[in-house]
Amino acid sequence: MTNTFLLLFFEFFKAGLFAIGGGMATIPFLFDVGEKTGWFTAAELADMIAISESTPGPIGVNMATFVGVRVAGVPGGIIATVGLVLPSVIIIIAVITLLDKIYKMASVQTVFSFLRACTVGLIANALAQVAMLTFYDGYNFLIIPLVLFGVFFILMNVFKKIHPILWIALGAVAGIILL
Repeated sequence: MTNTFLLLFFEFFKAGLFAIGGGMATIPFLFDVGEKTGWFTAAELADMIAISESTPGPIGVNMATFVGVRVAGVPGGIIATVGLVLPSVIIIIAVITLLDKIYKMASVQTVFSFLRACTVGLIANALAQVAMLTFYDGYNFLIIPLVLFGVFFILMNVFKKIHPILWIALGAVAGIILL
């Protein structure tokens, strides 16, 4: 079990260290963790993403906790979550001491613009992978999820003031009805 705890910590520490841009940027790392360890399949990861997006808290932390608990119970959830969050804590402490002094430098602004572009690429990659898991079963495109996506996309852009929780609830209801 100790090896499992160490592996959980290491895998989520690595995801936390390199997933600049937040929880969605951890998804490519999680695909890799699932393939490498066998802890979960790509389809199960898509379900985890849906659950993590539907529950309070940061998606990356929710997914780390979910995987950790699934693999090694509550202690595993704690270890995976600490592993994911610890790099951010270390980096924030280091950066905050320097940032006030160097933030306005042109070279630092350039680095941040590159980091933002890289983050958008990571999130777009995650979006493409989740979209394929959602809309394609390996043989055919799935019409109902595609139509549901289109309807929700249009409605969300028309009714912009509706809270995201209501959209999530409506998506859950639609999923139950269309099962």
